[in-house]
Amino acid sequence: MQITWFGHSAFRLDFNGVAVLIDPFFTGNPAFVSDKEEAIKGVSHILLTHGHADHVGDTLDIAKKTGATVSTNYDLGMWLVSKGLEKFNPMNTGGTTDLGGFAMTLVRADHSSGDVMGEIPIYLGNPCGVVVRAAGEPTVYHMGDTDIFSDMGLIAELYEPKIAMVPIGDRFTMGARTASLAVKRYFKLDAVIPCHYGSFPIIDPTADKFVAEMKGHATKVVVPDKGKPVQV
Repeated sequence: MQITWFGHSAFRLDFNGVAVLIDPFFTGNPAFVSDKEEAIKGVSHILLTHGHADHVGDTLDIAKKTGATVSTNYDLGMWLVSKGLEKFNPMNTGGTTDLGGFAMTLVRADHSSGDVMGEIPIYLGNPCGVVVRAAGEPTVYHMGDTDIFSDMGLIAELYEPKIAMVPIGDRFTMGARTASLAVKRYFKLDAVIPCHYGSFPIIDPTADKFVAEMKGHATKVVVPDKGKPVQV
């Protein structure tokens, strides 16, 4: 599997001839340094963890250009449909769908979710994490935006992820110490990729504190260069 980090919490997964985007926040993302057209090339699916603008990002534009199917919770998805989305795979927490070449599961996250840019905030369903499973590939768990919670142990037991994208930027998500505890206590990962940092001044600028907290642990910490694919 090839994983590309585009800054903040935006990722692209390439495996078995499939190209998937998770939380494609490109426009307005200070950490996005890639070519957008290249980043979305060949994408067939977009997976969204929750409804905040820094995660929904360019979803509608990308879906229109590529014909990609968007999979997310029902409330957020129907809101996107009202904005013009044509291909929506409705889901909710705990559910799994077969998307052809891989399966996606929505799992719990402790955060919030809504469109807060207008005069009246709009509820957009519960925040989620995303588990991606494909034959012959390591199971991937994108935690979304979240705090630590003990049911991470159940997620580990049910899905046995080997790669995890973990938010570490603090203030709105776990910080380095809490994120490292979540990884160490609940998961047996081959690799962990920190995210949700280094984009806005209000959150941590680097992954250095998380790397330090993980020092000596068996899980490999992968800190990708933005826009540069890594093999896992």
